Amino acid sequence: MRLIDKQLNVPEKILKMKDFNDTFELVKLAVNSKFNMHRAGLSLILQALPSRIGAYHILGSNVIVVNRTILNIIQQHKSIEEYNSYLFMVLVHEYLHSFGIIDELGVRQMTYDLCCSLLGIDHPASVMAKGDPSTLFPELNLLRGERFDEHFEVTKNFDKTTQSYIQ
Repeated sequence: MRLIDKQLNVPEKILKMKDFNDTFELVKLAVNSKFNMHRAGLSLILQALPSRIGAYHILGSNVIVVNRTILNIIQQHKSIEEYNSYLFMVLVHEYLHSFGIIDELGVRQMTYDLCCSLLGIDHPASVMAKGDPSTLFPELNLLRGERFDEHFEVTKNFDKTTQSYIQ
């Protein structure tokens, strides 16, 4: 582990994340530390999606969409560490896509490599990045939603360190 990786103390920060912006700030630091990549100005949308989709990035846009149903289930039934680890892992994955990397297997491997190097191989985020979230949350296999909900929520104060002072 490099010195900068130790200074990030990602496992401790994951436990202390309070909201989507905290999570995304950590995601940006982690990706920049591991891959020397940074971009700003992203928006987060929460939407009920088909159960097989955890999240997606709209190619060529500044939008990440996360499956609100999956987030709610994990938040209601799992620990703070597991919820925050899931959110961290999903946002890392979609953030990497936002750089124009469209190779799904490549992004999965990059996400796994980042999680292992900053969190360790046994951390919940690493375990999920290696397989999928149902590795830790088998109850997600019981979800049967197959539609995109027409209602969505744009998350306020997401990626706020890159917003201008005029709102």
